[in-house]
Amino acid sequence: MKKLFKLVTLLIIAFSLIACGTTPTDETDDPAPTGEKHKIGILAPAVTHGWVAAVAYHAEAQAKELGDEIEYTIYTSNDASEMTAQLDDLKTWGAEAIVAFPQWEGMEVPIAQAMEEGIEVVNFDIIIDVEGVYLVTGDNEGMGTKGAEYIVEKIGTEGTVVVLEVPTSGSVSELRKKGFEEKIAEIAPDMELLTYATQFTREDGLKDMADILTANSHIDAVFSMDDETSVGALQAIAEANRTDVKVMTGGGGMQEYFNMMPENEDIWIASATYSPAMVKDAVKMALAVLKGEEVEMVTVVPTTIVDRDNAADFIDANSPY
Repeated sequence: MKKLFKLVTLLIIAFSLIACGTTPTDETDDPAPTGEKHKIGILAPAVTHGWVAAVAYHAEAQAKELGDEIEYTIYTSNDASEMTAQLDDLKTWGAEAIVAFPQWEGMEVPIAQAMEEGIEVVNFDIIIDVEGVYLVTGDNEGMGTKGAEYIVEKIGTEGTVVVLEVPTSGSVSELRKKGFEEKIAEIAPDMELLTYATQFTREDGLKDMADILTANSHIDAVFSMDDETSVGALQAIAEANRTDVKVMTGGGGMQEYFNMMPENEDIWIASATYSPAMVKDAVKMALAVLKGEEVEMVTVVPTTIVDRDNAADFIDANSPY
């Protein structure tokens, strides 16, 4: 009788568990068991417009896309001290990896400390002197090389090309200019290059290009290193009613600039991608490191030329840049 009572009791418990959607031996019904997702923190500058602002946008978009595999927290900062405090918050949160765009100076020490505590760090775009940091960046020199090839493709091996350098940007301008000049020397040694200094803003592009047009009666192409600069330079060309300029390059991946490309049939408008969307590769790299996959310490994202022929493939209406 006691055995029968125990059997009945066990059957009642089993049916009750089934009614609740579980069984005593079933531990796999939860689609995301606690502890399976990797925790990745993202640190970016708090800028509301332009190239830098788009970094946070694309980083979060990629994190959401990897939602089945990761938990993420994203912070934006106004200076190094705020970013350092946010890094400490990510430690407390339990971040296993951090994707950082340390645009602010002075981030070497806190990043090194995080790594000493066992947190993997993937830097985006900015090189810092900390051993063991992974890096995802664009190919600045390759942007110059691609720009040179594009201009020669459009106007031939002879002509007058204005080079808009930005000395205040340091190695960014130096590398882009180096790639351009070396490729021109190789494939179009008779090309005349006129170099002028400007800034990575449309206001400076407009002002400086207006002066350049006044000083030069004929220009075949402009090697601009930045989309914002190019937008201003194009405005100057239009306001001067100049029809001699046949090519305008750029760089950065600005949506407004992409949208201008199909509308301008008299001038080839192009951009060498150095897109903020590259940060997606940094987020994916962080996950790959945490999963134990073999990952190169430095990933240089190749440059792609965008013009009227393929601009539609690069349009993102939601991007802040």
